[in-house]
Amino acid sequence: MTTTHDTENPDHTEVRPFTITIPEESLADLRRRLDHTRYATPAPGDGWEYGTPVSYLQDMVERWKSFDWRAQEARMNAVPNFVTEIDGQTVHFVHVRSAREDATPLLLLHTYPGSFAEFLDMIGPLTDPVAHGGRAEDAFHVVVPSMPGFGFSTPLVGAGWTMARVARTYDALMRRLGYSSYGTHGSDGGALVSRELAVMDPEGFLGAHVLQLFSFPSGDPAEFESFGPKEYAALEFLGWFQSVGGYNQMNGTRPQTIAAALADSPVGQLAYNELFENFGNGTSLVSPEQVLTQVSLYWLTNTAANAVRYHYAEAHAGAEAQVSHGRTGVAVFKDDFQTIRPLAERDNDNIVHWSEFDRGGHYAALEVPELVVGDLRVFFATDR
Repeated sequence: MTTTHDTENPDHTEVRPFTITIPEESLADLRRRLDHTRYATPAPGDGWEYGTPVSYLQDMVERWKSFDWRAQEARMNAVPNFVTEIDGQTVHFVHVRSAREDATPLLLLHTYPGSFAEFLDMIGPLTDPVAHGGRAEDAFHVVVPSMPGFGFSTPLVGAGWTMARVARTYDALMRRLGYSSYGTHGSDGGALVSRELAVMDPEGFLGAHVLQLFSFPSGDPAEFESFGPKEYAALEFLGWFQSVGGYNQMNGTRPQTIAAALADSPVGQLAYNELFENFGNGTSLVSPEQVLTQVSLYWLTNTAANAVRYHYAEAHAGAEAQVSHGRTGVAVFKDDFQTIRPLAERDNDNIVHWSEFDRGGHYAALEVPELVVGDLRVFFATDR
């Protein structure tokens, strides 16, 4: 990867243009490794109940061999990329301003195991709404960072990168870009960082739009008094997810152990990214090309170790739970984690927007970007 700035410039607060350029030898090495893949022995039935099926991997590896990384790289470079340093940490981000000067500044915050590339299809509709079926007043100035340690926000400096620390870094980024107010959107890790920003509720914060609020029963029986069929169904889904979420335990306790495998095997990285396919128990709308874009980015930047350590940092942070008073909106997609509203309102006392969609899942920005864009327009419209 290369940048287009003067590397001798000592001003580390500078915002510098960045160009994604993966060396050809890295792509050749990936092809060699794929050609020499050694597959595990399939489990009985070779279904998802055991984890990523061998048959799925075999199909995806064949697709990966002919995957056009350079085309995806061109898509990423078609929008303005930048890097800057905040507290010694390189932060990569996309920044696209709308032609409308009074557009709402918006942070788009990616998932794990996703990346900034999740939002490429949303940038145009957000920054130029008239060209995409919206109103001129629906315009946003869009900032899409790579979480520190992910993708091109590397190398990761030091330990203790929690979601709260990332939130502080992003607030500093938006101030550096000249925005005195802004809102956020995120799913998964991006939702957690968005909530941390709502907890901070910095001056000018317009609100956090999230696809999930991860609020769970505390053990108090009184919490169940307001539950109906929808809430109990959400608990049932949560139980299913816990049964397949072994990566949470692995990342939170032995991140470097799994990182060794992910850094040495592209097919191991592909298998470990099964959430793109399996989060909604077989309902995912994410395409093979979208999965391979995300997996390739992790592989080619060798950033899996940084990504998995976030779970460890959170598990060992010792932070006390806080009620968020920041303005919050929730969009619940059919095949995603089902936020339990009474519990979410216990932990977030300023939920002013709630929407539910009958299609889409955990990676809605990839699956149904038009629905996410529409809900963002609704949530932030009252702040113009």
